[in-house]
Amino acid sequence: MISNWLSATLARRNIHYGWVMVGVTFLTALISAGTVGAPGVFIVPLQKEFGWTTAEISSALSIRFILFGLMAPFAAALMNRYGLRNVTLSALLIVVSGLVASLAMTKVWHLMLLWGVVIGIGTGMTALVLGATIAARWFAARRGLVVGILTASVATGQLAFLPLLASLTDRYGWRIALALVCVMLGIAAFAVLMVMRDRPSDVGLRPFGDEGTEPLPAPPPNNTPIMAAALGTLRDASKSGVFWILFATFFICGASTNGLIGTHLIPASMDHGMAEVAAASLLAVIGVFDVVGTLVSGYLTDRFDSRWLLFAYYGLRGLSLMLLPFVFGSPQFALILFIVFYGLDWVATVPPTVQLARGVFGAQNFAIVYGWIFAAHQLGAATIAFAAGAVRTFFGDYQIAFMSSGLLCLLAAGLVLRIARERPGPVEVPDHIGDEGRRVEAPAYS
Repeated sequence: MISNWLSATLARRNIHYGWVMVGVTFLTALISAGTVGAPGVFIVPLQKEFGWTTAEISSALSIRFILFGLMAPFAAALMNRYGLRNVTLSALLIVVSGLVASLAMTKVWHLMLLWGVVIGIGTGMTALVLGATIAARWFAARRGLVVGILTASVATGQLAFLPLLASLTDRYGWRIALALVCVMLGIAAFAVLMVMRDRPSDVGLRPFGDEGTEPLPAPPPNNTPIMAAALGTLRDASKSGVFWILFATFFICGASTNGLIGTHLIPASMDHGMAEVAAASLLAVIGVFDVVGTLVSGYLTDRFDSRWLLFAYYGLRGLSLMLLPFVFGSPQFALILFIVFYGLDWVATVPPTVQLARGVFGAQNFAIVYGWIFAAHQLGAATIAFAAGAVRTFFGDYQIAFMSSGLLCLLAAGLVLRIARERPGPVEVPDHIGDEGRRVEAPAYS
């Protein structure tokens, strides 16, 4: 297979194949996330063509956000059982099928079924869980940086393609823009088929940075029912107070990013006289600065207390969102300044959240635990996606939505400080969550 040849070729140049996995996962997540972000461009065109209200369209997007999140823990269980490549290819096929079928939709229930249910399930089969699994399996060192890179790809993919899609929509209609997304998903599927592998041992390697002094954790048994693996892990993880703090704060994270800004910044900007392409460009700028902010966050996560990083990220994001309604009416420079500042903080919360979760719940089934935490992120996104659309429909603007989301971020900043300071020493990790019940050196939290 090409992956074996490529691994041997790179090894002669002292390059670990894990970085190839990062590359193909980055591409896949970038394009898949573009599918998640694209409907933000199509809200106004769909209103004009079909007469659907903002609240109706937002309802479909809320369904997608919910399934996008709720699929995450089951996706992690599927990856454990069927492998990264098989699950990722299946996810891309489901998304493409939903998009192609939506080219002929004419009713609002078509929108809810295809863009809500089908695309929600397909994109949720990878989501951020794929990146977290790659980091945990393929890297013993630089995990924070890898999580930062792959998180940046998800958030940036939701934003980076928006100016191009907005331009195509403006010139040729939303169907042409959607067809381009299908082509890009096909490219991602081909790359996954060629080079993605399940574990380092598949190409005769140990994880990057592993010196071979510790035994590798055994792969989880592949005969565990998917539902039992996901729900059983939730049952055990939910006994930890840290789980519920991370669950609540990630709910707020989703409510203040994908669901609000990612979905509604374009129509909110158009309410204040901005052209659609220009408004989409603002989101693209957020995506550019998100890459910088998330990479820096990954670097900092490897070196500093994750609790204080999260406190800073949520606090600054909350203040910026509370100021946003006043920025719209000010000179354009103030809006650009908000976009740059907010972009640096867009998903900087992910690397320290992953670090905290892995430290508490261990490596073996950590991805499933993180999948449940990520589900909260998307539930928050779904809640605010619908709520903000309803606010716009009934009150005529988004001011209440922006202010409320900002206050929630300040609440999240306070919650993360309730996680106790790290206590060095071994912690006992249950065998259904951690590494075969062995004692491991990991941070302990309460």
